[in-house]
Amino acid sequence: MFGYCRVSSADQNEARQIKALLDAGVARQDIFLDKQSGKDFNRDSYKELINTMQEGDTLVVKSIDRLGQNYTELIDQWKRITKAIKANINVLDMPVLNTSAMSKDLTATFISDLVLQILSYVAENERENIRRRQAEGIAAAKARGVQFGRPGVKAPKNFGRIVKQWELKEIKFAKVLELTGLKRTTFYAKLKEYRAQWEQRTQRGGAVLRDEGLQNEREMSEPR
Repeated sequence: MFGYCRVSSADQNEARQIKALLDAGVARQDIFLDKQSGKDFNRDSYKELINTMQEGDTLVVKSIDRLGQNYTELIDQWKRITKAIKANINVLDMPVLNTSAMSKDLTATFISDLVLQILSYVAENERENIRRRQAEGIAAAKARGVQFGRPGVKAPKNFGRIVKQWELKEIKFAKVLELTGLKRTTFYAKLKEYRAQWEQRTQRGGAVLRDEGLQNEREMSEPR
Protein backbone atom coordinates (compact mmCIF):
# COMPACT_ATOMS: atom_id res chain seq x y z
CA MET A 1 0.00 0.00 0.00
CA PHE A 2 1.30 3.42 -1.00
CA GLY A 3 0.16 6.93 -0.16
CA TYR A 4 0.45 10.11 -2.17
CA CYS A 5 0.00 13.67 -0.98
CA ARG A 6 0.54 16.98 -2.70
CA VAL A 7 0.57 20.64 -1.74
CA SER A 8 0.80 23.42 -4.29
CA SER A 9 3.80 25.26 -2.83
CA ALA A 10 6.71 24.76 -0.44
CA ASP A 11 5.15 26.93 2.28
CA GLN A 12 1.94 24.88 2.50
CA ASN A 13 1.57 22.24 5.20
CA GLU A 14 1.00 18.62 4.21
CA ALA A 15 0.54 17.35 7.81
CA ARG A 16 -3.23 16.87 7.53
CA GLN A 17 -2.89 14.72 4.42
CA ILE A 18 -0.08 12.61 5.89
CA LYS A 19 -2.09 12.00 9.07
CA ALA A 20 -5.05 10.80 6.99
CA LEU A 21 -2.81 8.42 5.05
CA LEU A 22 -1.21 7.07 8.23
CA ASP A 23 -4.65 6.56 9.78
CA ALA A 24 -5.63 4.61 6.64
CA GLY A 25 -2.78 2.20 7.28
CA VAL A 26 -0.08 3.52 4.95
CA ALA A 27 3.45 3.20 6.34
CA ARG A 28 5.34 6.50 6.65
CA GLN A 29 8.14 5.31 4.37
CA ASP A 30 5.59 4.47 1.65
CA ILE A 31 4.16 7.99 1.43
CA PHE A 32 5.24 10.04 -1.58
CA LEU A 33 5.07 13.84 -1.35
CA ASP A 34 5.21 16.56 -4.02
CA LYS A 35 5.16 20.29 -3.39
CA GLN A 36 4.01 21.37 -6.83
CA SER A 37 0.95 22.57 -8.68
CA GLY A 38 -1.62 20.01 -9.78
CA LYS A 39 -1.76 21.43 -13.30
CA ASP A 40 0.02 18.34 -14.68
CA PHE A 41 1.73 15.12 -13.56
CA ASN A 42 5.30 16.18 -14.26
CA ARG A 43 6.29 15.70 -10.60
CA ASP A 44 9.33 13.83 -9.33
CA SER A 45 7.74 11.95 -6.44
CA TYR A 46 4.69 11.01 -8.48
CA LYS A 47 6.90 9.59 -11.23
CA GLU A 48 8.84 7.59 -8.64
CA LEU A 49 5.55 6.32 -7.21
CA ILE A 50 4.26 5.16 -10.60
CA ASN A 51 7.54 3.36 -11.32
CA THR A 52 7.33 1.66 -7.91
CA MET A 53 3.74 0.42 -8.06
CA GLN A 54 2.95 -3.09 -9.24
CA GLU A 55 -0.16 -5.12 -9.99
CA GLY A 56 -2.31 -5.59 -6.90
CA ASP A 57 -0.90 -2.57 -5.03
CA THR A 58 -3.19 0.13 -3.63
CA LEU A 59 -2.64 3.87 -3.90
CA VAL A 60 -4.27 5.94 -1.16
CA VAL A 61 -4.94 9.70 -1.54
CA LYS A 62 -6.94 11.95 0.76
CA SER A 63 -8.91 13.62 -2.04
CA ILE A 64 -8.99 13.46 -5.82
CA ASP A 65 -7.62 17.00 -6.27
CA ARG A 66 -4.46 16.01 -4.34
CA LEU A 67 -3.77 13.54 -7.12
CA GLY A 68 -4.18 16.20 -9.80
CA GLN A 69 -6.28 19.11 -11.06
CA ASN A 70 -6.03 18.67 -14.81
CA TYR A 71 -9.20 16.97 -16.01
CA THR A 72 -7.79 15.15 -19.05
CA GLU A 73 -4.52 14.07 -17.44
CA LEU A 74 -6.25 12.98 -14.24
CA ILE A 75 -8.52 10.63 -16.18
CA ASP A 76 -5.50 9.30 -18.11
CA GLN A 77 -3.48 8.68 -14.94
CA TRP A 78 -6.45 6.97 -13.27
CA LYS A 79 -6.70 4.57 -16.21
CA ARG A 80 -2.93 4.08 -16.19
CA ILE A 81 -2.95 3.00 -12.54
CA THR A 82 -6.13 0.90 -12.58
CA LYS A 83 -5.90 -0.64 -16.08
CA ALA A 84 -2.25 -0.58 -17.21
CA ILE A 85 -0.59 -1.23 -13.84
CA LYS A 86 -3.71 -3.05 -12.55
CA ALA A 87 -3.43 -1.45 -9.11
CA ASN A 88 -6.22 -0.03 -6.96
CA ILE A 89 -6.93 3.53 -5.87
CA ASN A 90 -8.56 4.54 -2.59
CA VAL A 91 -9.77 8.15 -2.35
CA LEU A 92 -10.44 8.66 1.36
CA ASP A 93 -12.82 11.59 0.99
CA MET A 94 -14.87 9.76 -1.66
CA PRO A 95 -15.42 6.06 -0.80
CA VAL A 96 -17.26 5.44 -4.08
CA LEU A 97 -13.86 5.83 -5.78
CA ASN A 98 -12.28 3.03 -3.74
CA THR A 99 -11.62 0.60 -6.59
CA SER A 100 -10.48 -2.18 -4.26
CA ALA A 101 -13.81 -2.22 -2.42
CA MET A 102 -16.22 -1.95 -5.34
CA SER A 103 -17.63 -4.86 -7.28
CA LYS A 104 -16.45 -5.36 -10.83
CA ASP A 105 -19.92 -5.38 -12.44
CA LEU A 106 -20.80 -2.94 -15.20
CA THR A 107 -23.04 -0.71 -13.07
CA ALA A 108 -20.42 -0.20 -10.35
CA THR A 109 -17.75 0.59 -12.93
CA PHE A 110 -20.06 3.05 -14.70
CA ILE A 111 -20.90 4.88 -11.46
CA SER A 112 -17.22 5.04 -10.46
CA ASP A 113 -16.17 6.40 -13.84
CA LEU A 114 -18.98 8.95 -13.81
CA VAL A 115 -18.09 10.21 -10.32
CA LEU A 116 -14.42 10.38 -11.30
CA GLN A 117 -15.15 12.50 -14.35
CA ILE A 118 -17.37 14.86 -12.38
CA LEU A 119 -14.80 15.30 -9.58
CA SER A 120 -11.97 15.72 -12.08
CA TYR A 121 -13.94 18.46 -13.82
CA VAL A 122 -14.64 20.16 -10.48
CA ALA A 123 -10.95 19.97 -9.52
CA GLU A 124 -9.77 21.59 -12.76
CA ASN A 125 -12.56 24.17 -12.66
CA GLU A 126 -11.54 25.16 -9.13
CA ARG A 127 -7.91 25.52 -10.23
CA GLU A 128 -9.02 27.84 -13.05
CA ASN A 129 -11.16 29.85 -10.63
CA ILE A 130 -8.21 30.25 -8.26
CA ARG A 131 -6.02 31.49 -11.11
CA ARG A 132 -8.74 33.92 -12.21
CA ARG A 133 -9.23 35.25 -8.68
CA GLN A 134 -5.47 35.69 -8.28
CA ALA A 135 -5.26 37.62 -11.57
CA GLU A 136 -8.20 39.82 -10.57
CA GLY A 137 -6.64 40.44 -7.15
CA ILE A 138 -3.31 41.42 -8.68
CA ALA A 139 -5.01 43.75 -11.17
CA ALA A 140 -7.01 45.42 -8.39
CA ALA A 141 -3.88 45.81 -6.24
CA LYS A 142 -1.97 47.38 -9.12
CA ALA A 143 -4.85 49.79 -9.69
CA ARG A 144 -4.46 50.85 -6.03
CA GLY A 145 -0.77 51.45 -6.62
CA VAL A 146 0.56 48.31 -4.94
CA GLN A 147 3.99 47.42 -6.28
CA PHE A 148 4.95 43.79 -6.92
CA GLY A 149 8.40 42.28 -7.17
CA ARG A 150 11.62 43.53 -5.66
CA PRO A 151 11.58 47.14 -4.44
CA GLY A 152 13.30 49.58 -6.79
CA VAL A 153 16.76 50.94 -6.01
CA LYS A 154 16.69 54.59 -4.94
CA ALA A 155 19.24 57.18 -5.91
CA PRO A 156 20.95 59.03 -3.01
CA LYS A 157 19.62 62.44 -1.98
CA ASN A 158 22.74 64.17 -3.32
CA PHE A 159 22.39 62.45 -6.71
CA GLY A 160 22.01 65.79 -8.54
CA ARG A 161 25.18 67.22 -7.03
CA ILE A 162 27.16 64.08 -7.88
CA VAL A 163 25.87 64.21 -11.47
CA LYS A 164 26.89 67.86 -11.76
CA GLN A 165 30.39 67.10 -10.50
CA TRP A 166 30.67 64.28 -13.03
CA GLU A 167 29.40 66.45 -15.91
CA LEU A 168 31.95 69.13 -14.97
CA LYS A 169 34.63 66.37 -15.02
CA GLU A 170 35.44 67.00 -11.38
CA ILE A 171 35.10 63.27 -10.61
CA LYS A 172 35.52 60.13 -12.68
CA PHE A 173 32.71 57.71 -13.48
CA ALA A 174 34.08 55.03 -11.13
CA LYS A 175 33.84 57.57 -8.30
CA VAL A 176 30.26 58.34 -9.32
CA LEU A 177 29.31 54.68 -8.94
CA GLU A 178 31.09 54.53 -5.60
CA LEU A 179 29.35 57.65 -4.25
CA THR A 180 25.89 56.67 -5.47
CA GLY A 181 26.20 52.98 -4.64
CA LEU A 182 24.61 52.14 -7.99
CA LYS A 183 25.56 49.77 -10.75
CA ARG A 184 26.32 51.16 -14.21
CA THR A 185 22.95 50.26 -15.78
CA THR A 186 21.03 51.45 -12.72
CA PHE A 187 22.95 54.72 -12.67
CA TYR A 188 22.08 55.51 -16.29
CA ALA A 189 18.43 54.63 -15.64
CA LYS A 190 18.36 57.00 -12.65
CA LEU A 191 20.18 59.64 -14.67
CA LYS A 192 17.49 59.45 -17.36
CA GLU A 193 14.77 59.84 -14.71
CA TYR A 194 16.65 62.74 -13.08
CA ARG A 195 17.05 64.64 -16.35
CA ALA A 196 13.39 64.06 -17.28
CA GLN A 197 12.26 65.40 -13.90
CA TRP A 198 14.61 68.38 -14.22
CA GLU A 199 13.22 69.18 -17.66
CA GLN A 200 9.65 69.00 -16.35
CA ARG A 201 10.49 71.35 -13.46
CA THR A 202 12.18 73.76 -15.87
CA GLN A 203 9.16 73.77 -18.17
CA ARG A 204 6.80 74.37 -15.25
CA GLY A 205 9.01 77.16 -14.01
CA GLY A 206 9.00 78.80 -17.43
CA ALA A 207 5.22 78.55 -17.61
CA VAL A 208 4.91 80.23 -14.21
CA LEU A 209 7.19 83.08 -15.30
CA ARG A 210 5.19 83.55 -18.53
CA ASP A 211 1.92 83.65 -16.58
CA GLU A 212 3.35 86.21 -14.18
CA GLY A 213 4.55 88.34 -17.11
CA LEU A 214 1.11 88.29 -18.76
CA GLN A 215 -0.51 89.24 -15.46
CA ASN A 216 1.89 92.19 -15.07
CA GLU A 217 1.14 93.35 -18.62
CA ARG A 218 -2.61 93.25 -17.97
CA GLU A 219 -2.22 95.20 -14.73
CA MET A 220 -0.10 97.83 -16.48
CA SER A 221 -2.62 98.18 -19.34
CA GLU A 222 -5.68 98.57 -17.09
CA PRO A 223 -6.87 102.18 -16.69
CA ARG A 224 -6.25 103.67 -13.32
